[in-house]
Amino acid sequence: MRTIQKLLVTTSCFAALMAAPAMAQDAAPADEAAASAGDAIVVTGSRISRPNIAAAAPITSVTSEAIKLQAAVNIEDVLNRLPQVAPDSQQNYQDSDGRQRIKLRNLGFERTLVLVDGKRLGTMNGQDTGMIPTALVKRIDVLTGGASAVYGSDAVAGVVNFVMDRDFTGIRLDGNYNFYVHQNTPGLISEVARNYNFAQPARGLAVDGGRADVNLTVGKKLFDDRLRLQGYVNYRQGDLVPYSARESSGCQLIQSVKDGPLGCTTSTYTKTGYVSPLSGPNNGSGYVNNPDGSRNFLPYSDALAANPYDGYSFQRNSQRWNAGGFAQFEISDAATLYTDAMWFRDKSVNGYPARVLSYTALGTTPYTVKCNNPFMSAAQSQAICGANAGTATAVPIELRYRFSGVPDQDDTYINQGLRISSGVRGNFADGWSYDVGGVYARNRQDFTTGAVDFSRVNKSLDTVLVNGAAACASGTADGCLPFDPFSAASATNNQALFNYLSQGTYGTTTTINTMYQGVATVQGDLGKMGIKSPFAEQGVAIAFSAEYREDRFKSYADPVYRSFNGGTDSSLSQHVWEGMTEIQAPLVEHKPFAETLQFNGAFRLSKYNTNPKTFSTWKTELVWAPVRDITFRGSVNRAQRAPTVVEASQGANISYGRITTAYSDPCAPTLVRMTTDPSTGQQVPVYGAPQASRDACRATGLADNQYGSATLLCPTDVGCTYRSGGFTVDPETAYTKTVGVVLRPRFIPGLTLSADRYLIDLNNSIGYNDYSYFSAGCAQTASDFFCKAFVRNADGTLYSNPNTNPSTGFIRQGTTNYYKSKAHGWDFQAQYALRLGDRIGKLDFDFNGSLSTLLGGQDSPILPVKNCAEGYFGDNCSQFIPKWSHTLRTTYTTPDQKFQLSLNWRYLGPLTNTTNSGDAALGGTAANARTTFYRISPYNYFDLAVNFRVNEIYSFRISANNLLDKDPPILANSYNYGLSRNNTLSARYDSLGRQVAVGATVKF
Repeated sequence: MRTIQKLLVTTSCFAALMAAPAMAQDAAPADEAAASAGDAIVVTGSRISRPNIAAAAPITSVTSEAIKLQAAVNIEDVLNRLPQVAPDSQQNYQDSDGRQRIKLRNLGFERTLVLVDGKRLGTMNGQDTGMIPTALVKRIDVLTGGASAVYGSDAVAGVVNFVMDRDFTGIRLDGNYNFYVHQNTPGLISEVARNYNFAQPARGLAVDGGRADVNLTVGKKLFDDRLRLQGYVNYRQGDLVPYSARESSGCQLIQSVKDGPLGCTTSTYTKTGYVSPLSGPNNGSGYVNNPDGSRNFLPYSDALAANPYDGYSFQRNSQRWNAGGFAQFEISDAATLYTDAMWFRDKSVNGYPARVLSYTALGTTPYTVKCNNPFMSAAQSQAICGANAGTATAVPIELRYRFSGVPDQDDTYINQGLRISSGVRGNFADGWSYDVGGVYARNRQDFTTGAVDFSRVNKSLDTVLVNGAAACASGTADGCLPFDPFSAASATNNQALFNYLSQGTYGTTTTINTMYQGVATVQGDLGKMGIKSPFAEQGVAIAFSAEYREDRFKSYADPVYRSFNGGTDSSLSQHVWEGMTEIQAPLVEHKPFAETLQFNGAFRLSKYNTNPKTFSTWKTELVWAPVRDITFRGSVNRAQRAPTVVEASQGANISYGRITTAYSDPCAPTLVRMTTDPSTGQQVPVYGAPQASRDACRATGLADNQYGSATLLCPTDVGCTYRSGGFTVDPETAYTKTVGVVLRPRFIPGLTLSADRYLIDLNNSIGYNDYSYFSAGCAQTASDFFCKAFVRNADGTLYSNPNTNPSTGFIRQGTTNYYKSKAHGWDFQAQYALRLGDRIGKLDFDFNGSLSTLLGGQDSPILPVKNCAEGYFGDNCSQFIPKWSHTLRTTYTTPDQKFQLSLNWRYLGPLTNTTNSGDAALGGTAANARTTFYRISPYNYFDLAVNFRVNEIYSFRISANNLLDKDPPILANSYNYGLSRNNTLSARYDSLGRQVAVGATVKF
């Protein structure tokens, strides 16, 4: 791959001028995109397939042509460019598990249902769209809005349905390779990092981050096309791009005080070592070894600190294999057998420095060193041991060391998945059909991590001289090597020593998510029986469906992992029985002022074994086209998301513990100061009024005469008590409404315009809230919603013995239903095909825009709605959705379709920190307003793609995302906003710069 990079560098300038990423949102109306499949059109969001059906809910379709133009390596690369999708790039930041998930409307991946040809991809806990082979995707339908009545739980924000190409015959080889070509220019980060002597990337062109994707597809039709077979093998590989490769992430930029001076995050894990005596005259002092190699200590300071994140992943090193196949055999019109199999294995790593960790990371007992350790100079021994210097006395010590001669270590994630879908479908009677099948999906993740062994560090520190050479006092039976932490240039700080210190410390934890789904659907055209409107040509269509679905979750770890990280093994399961009916009723067709008037509806009942209740979802839709040129559409859905098997277990299982933080009952008196009691001379507290009002405390069950009593103070040695769990977690319920218009004016052939208003109101959101959420909420609002979490003893106290499973004397916390989330806005789409003449070709324009008008939630019935739709980021609005974003792609195609040139414009609206929102509900007060890092200007990205179809066998593509190599916005304290330490919002912006891609297809 390195060789390929070097060869391609010579063409990078040309590529930067000619190439760009192909779009991810070339949208086509769902009915047109599906028309090639045959007369019966399957519209995502319905179990009924029939001719001439139009979608009643807005659907954006991403075509296979768009995917190929973009030379996309991963499905997420395609979807992340849709305005309706909250970007998620799990392999582009350090703190992630590598799985790829889709989040519509910024409502979380758990509220977006992912389907493959109308059936679930797998469990919500284990979902990974990396399983889906990019080269075999015919189109991707993105339906935004509720669809639980048709598909079941989770379709709250919408549905993403991957429609696979099942008609391919022959042999096809697809290959894509992309890499980054970015100009590093010193700027703010370099200027700040210079004060810490942190190394920065060289100024100039950086060419890195290569990603390769090779896919082999074969297909064959036999027995007069009754037997169709397809198979594929895919390999994907991505190179590491560390933070240190970009000026924008040369250190983690921090601003400790609002609008204060800027700094870099520093680490005591320096390559010259860190030593802190824990006894003697210098107890608690911090030292580093003199970088000049002499055995002298220097006081620890930022000037001698390390950059802790220089090797962290901007793009993770990864390898992925996909393989699978599709088969179907038509026995007769009445029975067609089908089966699909999809398998993948993905390995990605997060690098971190090879270190001797602080003893506090491994336990509570400090390391020990003898004061006559032969590696210590007299001055060092005096600093560490004081009067015991030079003796055999063992003293406690704190050590931290980043090895200089050892490569970075890896946290390794291996994600594996298998999905098998099988069944039989066919036609019977007159106008009736059925589909009986099921899905088995299994996702496994193995996470391996390690550390040094505490006892081995102590053995290596216990060093003596043997024949003038340093050796372990314990001998070499277990391979012990002496550890010299007292010099910046120690030859013993090498791979062999690190191997000894870390031997046997790498542990693995495994999670397995399994889904079993059985679905039986029968649909029929009642028009064949004469059941239809007298004003319509088509009859009423109806579908019935029964479904059983079981989710299983298993988690376990080896003894090494448990010894370092704790935790317990678990095995959980949850199942549901469901029944659904759906109807499509054309009311009027081809009449004056009613070219089409159609009603659609669906109803589903669900019964979960983890909940005593039965739940229902439904939808109603209306499509009205007064003339062929104009179609109005609207829908109302009651959609639900059931708790995952993990959430249901977390809610139900009860455990108790102590609140060991400085928590105080808000109804207890508050400490004002300490004063001296003149009669005893002892320090005594002076208390003030409680944090909560008398009304709020009364709502917690506290008697008025106990308000402000010192008896309510939690014992300082044990703290208050909490109880986790004991909740029955109900499904979330969302009422999703859409209304829109589609224009296809006949006087402008090839033009389609649509505008849709969506309103998603989610009630009873499922989430985890700890004791502080309920305590602070009760003190602020006196609402029963919060205050009922207090379960007091008869004397009003909140402390009991957790080991006795108490029925009173605690504050509740855990996974439960709390309140509301909302997402309102507008979607706009436009497509226009402009014919330029038989000798010139055509221009295609595709536009997709999204406007947010309400995005946020409400934490209790009496608190205001938090609205982040104006483009806010930060506290309460951490997902940073611009108010307006769009894409506009213009594609020129020659008459012979052998050449395409496509330019894509991506626009991301401005973002403002919530501190400057002016909205008190978001923390936008005058006191919080910032003058620095409070606004991100609008961003315009331009992508260019060129496609050459040389002949029927061979085609070639070249493209470039972020053609102008626009730098990402810089934010201080970026980890607070996006769980990444690279000083930007990496999931939304093109953080690594210009990406050049080349691709080719060979078909036989």
